[in-house]
Amino acid sequence: MAKENEGAEVQAQQAEQPAATPARPAQQQLRVDDSNIVALYANFCRVTGTPEELIIDFGLNPQPIGIPTEPIKVGQRIIVNFFTAKRLLAALSMSVQRHEAVFGVLETDINKRLRVPQTTG
Repeated sequence: MAKENEGAEVQAQQAEQPAATPARPAQQQLRVDDSNIVALYANFCRVTGTPEELIIDFGLNPQPIGIPTEPIKVGQRIIVNFFTAKRLLAALSMSVQRHEAVFGVLETDINKRLRVPQTTG
């Protein structure tokens, strides 16, 4: 009996919606196979590109303060079209905003992060 009532409620709700309002498609879960993923660390990123694509190089800078004396070894390169780049930008921006909301603003200038607060007294 309860199942019949639920069905009736759904039909009633659907009937109340204006005819001009299209029904939203049900969200489907995106399936991703990450069984062969290789996780790598990078503290350096360089973005170059063409009119059609962005080239994003990732590497490890062993000397993050000042100008490196040795070349930075780029270990990964990702090439994306501008549509994917814009979606990546939005996803990264949202993730950083959430992080900053919990942990505080991230200072990207390493010189400002290294300054030791002066004590008074």
